[in-house]
Amino acid sequence: MFEVLSAATLLFLIMDPLGNLPIYMSVLKSIEPKRRTWVIFRELCIALFILFVFLFSGRALLTFLQVKQETVSIAGGIILFIIAIRMIFPKPGGVMDLPEGEEPLIVPLAVPLVAGPSTMAALILLANQQPDKMLHWSLALLLAWALTSVILLLSGPFHRLLTDKGLRAIERLMGMILVMIAIQMLLNGISAYIRHFAAY
Repeated sequence: MFEVLSAATLLFLIMDPLGNLPIYMSVLKSIEPKRRTWVIFRELCIALFILFVFLFSGRALLTFLQVKQETVSIAGGIILFIIAIRMIFPKPGGVMDLPEGEEPLIVPLAVPLVAGPSTMAALILLANQQPDKMLHWSLALLLAWALTSVILLLSGPFHRLLTDKGLRAIERLMGMILVMIAIQMLLNGISAYIRHFAAY
C-alpha cells in the first residue's frame, strides 16, 4: 500500500493540477459553463487512456515508432512553449486560437497538461523497474488521476470567483511560469539526447 501511495503522490505532483488550473480556465473561458464540465471530464478520460497505454506499452510503442523518450520531452516542451507565448500575448481566439465557442480536443487539455512527457516517462520507468507490480502502478495512476480530476473539475467555481479580469492576470503570470517549464523540458530532452550519443 505504501508503494501505491508513494507512486500516486509522485504522479500527482508531476501532473500538477493546481498549476494547470489557470490554463484550463483560460482555454475553456469561451465555452458555455454547462458544457465546460463535460469537456474537462472528456479530456481527463482521454488523458487517462493515454497514460494507461504508456504504462503498459510505452517502451514498446516508442521502440516501434523509433522515438526516444528524449524526443517526447522535446516535443512536449515545444508545445508548452507555444501555449505559454499565447497566454502572455493572447489573441481573440484565446490560447488555442479557436473560433468562439469551439472546443479544444486532446491538445492541450489532455496532452500535454495531464498526460505530459514527464508523466509518461515516470510511468514507463515504474513499469520497467518493477514489471511484477503493474496492479500497484495502475492503482497509483487511478488515484493520482482521480485527485487531479477533482481539482480541474472545480475550474468553473474558480472562474466565477476570479472573474475575467483576475483570470487574465493569472493567465499571463502562468504563461511566464509555463515558458520556464517548457524551456526546462526542452533542455532536459536535449541534454539527455547529448548524453545518449556521448555514451557511444
